[in-house]
Amino acid sequence: MNPMSLENKVVMITGAAQGIGRSIAEMAVELGAKLMLVDMNAEKLDEVIDELGKDKARAYCGSVTDAGFVNTTVTDGVKTFGAIHALVNNAGIVQAAMVNKMEESQWDAVIEVNLKGAFLCLQAVGKHMIESAKAGESAPGSIVNVSSDAGRRGTIGQINYGAAKSGMLGLTMSAAREWGRYGIRVNSACFGIIETEMTETIRSEKFIDKYMAQIPMGRIATSEEASKPVCFLISDAASYVTGQHLSINGGYHIGF
Repeated sequence: MNPMSLENKVVMITGAAQGIGRSIAEMAVELGAKLMLVDMNAEKLDEVIDELGKDKARAYCGSVTDAGFVNTTVTDGVKTFGAIHALVNNAGIVQAAMVNKMEESQWDAVIEVNLKGAFLCLQAVGKHMIESAKAGESAPGSIVNVSSDAGRRGTIGQINYGAAKSGMLGLTMSAAREWGRYGIRVNSACFGIIETEMTETIRSEKFIDKYMAQIPMGRIATSEEASKPVCFLISDAASYVTGQHLSINGGYHIGF
């Protein structure tokens, strides 16, 4: 028996066309899941679908900030697959600037995608899971909100990102308290520095030594190392875990 098996599970992943989202998709398929993959990049999304197989994954191209698109996606997913058993709220963007130089548009863009988008997806999928619970399903689903150490300890040059990721922790705890009675689990995956396109700047020669000095394990994580804990949280192996913030950071942030 594999406690992390995702056989007969339908998993919706946002920001699935590259980086951590794509890695989660690849691992979820290996564990037996059927996937709903959401992203704004149609070309890259098609590449992922071709790689995983059209019998295992379905593409939904659009913005998580569009409530109409999100609701239509969830409705189509339920109609196509019969249910949605897990959501990974992974979509996110970065627009860096120091606090005193940040434009209002930069603040709004990051909060819209990283926080509002996560809320819209959580709400839409959560409504479906509640209906499943009321219909008699004992374990209707699991939601993982992808947060960051930036939301737990702050970050220089990305106050918008840090605020959004901190807000993700609030989404997690509130939804976990409200929906626990339905058997819906909600957790956060808090990443440190993962080897993706989004972290190219901080992994550059200019900044890398400063960050490496703060990581007890002394290295940057691969996207595969990031995807395994997420798949654990959406699997039945974490059936009694909810409202928690799992750090995947090599010790970059250590705390209660």
